[in-house]
Amino acid sequence: MSRISLEVCVDDPDGLEAAVAGGADRIELCSALGAGGLTPSPGLMAVAAPPPVPVYAMIRPRAGDFIYHRADLEVMRRDIDAARHAGLAGVVLGASLADGRLDARMLTKLAGHAAGMGLTLHRAFDLVPDFAEAMEIAVDLGFERILTSGGAKTAPEAVDTLERLIELAAGRISIMPGSGITSDTIEALVPRLAITEVHSSCSSAEPATDMRLIEMGFAAPERRRTDAAKIRAMRARLDAPAAKA
Repeated sequence: MSRISLEVCVDDPDGLEAAVAGGADRIELCSALGAGGLTPSPGLMAVAAPPPVPVYAMIRPRAGDFIYHRADLEVMRRDIDAARHAGLAGVVLGASLADGRLDARMLTKLAGHAAGMGLTLHRAFDLVPDFAEAMEIAVDLGFERILTSGGAKTAPEAVDTLERLIELAAGRISIMPGSGITSDTIEALVPRLAITEVHSSCSSAEPATDMRLIEMGFAAPERRRTDAAKIRAMRARLDAPAAKA
């Protein structure tokens, strides 16, 4: 088995530094990871470039569902422009119809606007009623990879489904497991799955220290911070002889 790449999601400058220091192979750049990841600010995109490793910007203009309309499309196009201007390697996209199927028309417009940049399809894929149909849309639009938990809350819960997705992909697109993947749970996936990359936050919980911020609604009781030590631990697990068997 070839070396498995590790993508780490971050949402602030400290997270960027930790991801690079810990040995991440690629960074998914977001804001508000507590909301599942939203579009990073143009300032954070600029700080991320020129990157020592490839950086892909999440393009998700708001929390909640992935059903987007004309006004959302205009915002997302401008966000893609910001990522391109910052020199980032790619963008992370997803869009849904009301029934959960991928919105192929919206994704065609977004992928077309991002022409020349790398493309990751995010976990809107996990909501679809037909994985095979959604995968064909992603392949046809030129996505490099699908970030997925196999339709479950966490990837380790859906190993059988992930295995089927890899078979369906047949080397045409990468299936990148994500959600709930840590150095402790990665053994549920590797070496069983023929994957080339995984996605993780590699983060640690950090309690808020100023109760006034919580009381005023400026902060949650705790937040998660990217942890370079956890990235190194994950990298070690991925590089262990058992993972290459």
